[in-house]
This record gives sequence, C-alpha cells and structure tokens, in this order.
Amino acid sequence: MAVKGADGVGHARYTYRLRVSSTARAGLLAEWDRCRWVWNECVARSKKAHADGEKCGPARLDRMLTQARTVVPWLAEGSSVPQQQLIRDFGTSRAKALKDTRQRLPMHRRAGMPKHKKKREALPTLNYTRRGFRLKDGRLHLAGGIVLSVVWSRELPAEPSSVRVYQDSVGHWYALFVVPVQTEPLLRTGRVIGIDWGVKETATTTSAAHDLPHVEHGRKAQARLTRYDRMMAHRKPRKGQAASSGYREAKKWRAKTYQKIARQRQDTGRKWAKKVVRDHDAIAVEDFRPKFLARTTMARKAADAAIGATKQALVEMGRKHGRDVRLVHPAHTTMDCGSCGARTKHALPLSQRTYTCTICKAVSPRDKNSARVMLVRAGLAPAGVEGVRPPGAPLQGAA
Repeated sequence: MAVKGADGVGHARYTYRLRVSSTARAGLLAEWDRCRWVWNECVARSKKAHADGEKCGPARLDRMLTQARTVVPWLAEGSSVPQQQLIRDFGTSRAKALKDTRQRLPMHRRAGMPKHKKKREALPTLNYTRRGFRLKDGRLHLAGGIVLSVVWSRELPAEPSSVRVYQDSVGHWYALFVVPVQTEPLLRTGRVIGIDWGVKETATTTSAAHDLPHVEHGRKAQARLTRYDRMMAHRKPRKGQAASSGYREAKKWRAKTYQKIARQRQDTGRKWAKKVVRDHDAIAVEDFRPKFLARTTMARKAADAAIGATKQALVEMGRKHGRDVRLVHPAHTTMDCGSCGARTKHALPLSQRTYTCTICKAVSPRDKNSARVMLVRAGLAPAGVEGVRPPGAPLQGAA
C-alpha cells in the first residue's frame, strides 16, 4: 500500500484469485497475443527511430497503434484499452532506461531497454482503466466480452480505478485492483522501537517481545525442491525437442513449492509488521539493502530471511496506520555504542557477537546494541526502559 498526500489519501492494491472458464481463458490469451504484438512492434519502432536519430515517444506510438488497428483486422478485434496501456508501460520502461544511461549509473544498477516478449516465455499481463472493466453481480467484466469469476476473499474498500489481470508461473490467474484509500490511524501508545536486520535473526529490536526469529521456510522445503530439481534434470529435453509431460509436471510442482515459500515469508513479515506498528508510535528501521549478501557465503540464508520483503511490509504498514517510520543509514551501526555513542577503532568481525564499549564499559549483544543505535540516530532515544517514553512527551525530530 502506498499512501500519498498530506490528507492521508492514497492508493492500495488488492489482489484476488480468478476462476477462469475455458472461454474466458481463450479470450484472455487472444488479448495477450495482440498486446504482445503491440509491445514487440513498439520495440522495433523505437530501435528504428534511435538508428535514424529520431524521437519515439508514447504519442508517436499511439498514432502507430491507431494506424495498425485500421489496417490489421485481427488487431482491431481486441479492446484498445489494454493495448494503449501497454504503450504507456513501454514508454515508462524506455524512459527509465534512458534516464539511467544519461545519469551514467553502473551497469548492474541500470534498467535495461525494453526487449521483445517471446510467446513461450512472457506471462500474460493485461491492464484496464476504468472504461475497460466493470464489476457486476460479483463478477469482473472486461472490455471485449470477457467475464471472470472473482474469489472475493475480502471486500474492496472503495470503487477501483484500474485492474490488472495476470497469470503467474504456476498457471493461476489473478486480478489486482487499485483502490483509493485513507490512512487508518491507531491509538497512540507512547512507545518507540529500534530495529536492526540480521541473518541469525531476521529482525532484532530494542524490545525482546518484538524480535523476529529466522523461521527458515526455504530450508524446511529444501528436500522437496531437491527432489523436483532431480526429476527435471532426468527428464530435461534435448535442444529442439518438446518437453515431456513428466518434465512439465515436475516443473509445475517446483514452481508451486517456491510460490508457497514466498507466501509463507510474506505472511510472516506482514504479521510481524502489524504487531510492531500496533504497539509503537515511532519506528527507527535500518535502511538495509541485502542485495550484496547474494555474493557472500550467507546468500542462501539471507534470501530465506526475506529481509527486503519484511522491511517493505513494515514501511507500508506504518504508512497505512499513520505511524512515524524513520529509515536509518546502516553505516557504522555495529561500531557505535548505543549508550554513549562512542565508536570502536576497527570493524567488529561477524564472529564477535557481544559489543563491549571501551568508554562507558557497557556490554550488550551486538544486534541489540545496533538496534539501540537506530533509535539514537533517528532522534528517538527513549527516556525510559525498552522504548517507553513519559506520557505526553513529544517525539523528537530526526537527527
């Protein structure tokens, strides 16, 4: 959920499973074939314009689409709404790639130029604005006469402004609605908390009751994943040959297992974030980016911890309920003392799990000390024990 504006009004995304009939599936795939053709045509036109030294913006591609729909009857049979939205997405993607190039960002941080979408690799994704869909009798009606049954796991809080219909790698179809929402403020508690991310424990906080242990969903499912990988390796087709039913079945079960792991991580992160946000008015979070861990020996365990997804869930939950979430730069947080602010002369090795200050002689677990440093750097250093502030005491400004 992303909330914007001083009045707390923003937009949230609600995802629902779809029950797709054979007729609706055929219609969706036909629409996707047309949209994929439009995307590939945009890629070709933009490359030609770049070679000729011309500009190729969304307006020019819109004119290309209008002309193509008058010439190609097959393209005109589909709705123009998802095709126009695909041109918008293409323009946004291309503009981002050109901006990264102009700013001379490192290659590993640049967004690549849009590429062709291959028939057997690209998953269907269709975007509809308000004039391209409607909800009637609990069913989703798309432009072009496509009717879908929605599994309403919860009610929409307001009328949706757009919807994205897409298929995942397992073959399931989903509808993602964009809905305007307002902030849902919670009662004030007078408490603040500092959070430090790690690998041994996913999150270590200044409150022992809110620590998030490493649940290791991926490690628990590793035996099944290894079995499916072995089945796929035994049935892997030769180059140019079609995959066997056994290979496709093993690939499907492998994708389902990964999907279940991702949902377990997401569920764990959201429940923990809800608890933290409900119990604290202000949250100091380490602005940790775990991407570099992929190049270390802790890569598998760090990926299983899902630090990035958990941090995102915490930030979004804080915005949803109007809490003060402050991101703290992680530099030297393991070297500073959370009590007196003194800094050690050298970086502490990972094997040293206890922090001992040479100035104030304070001794505490390494991650607990780092969580305390988050509070100090964010200007939320509590006056009491475990983040309890005196009643009515205002929160300090960020340092």
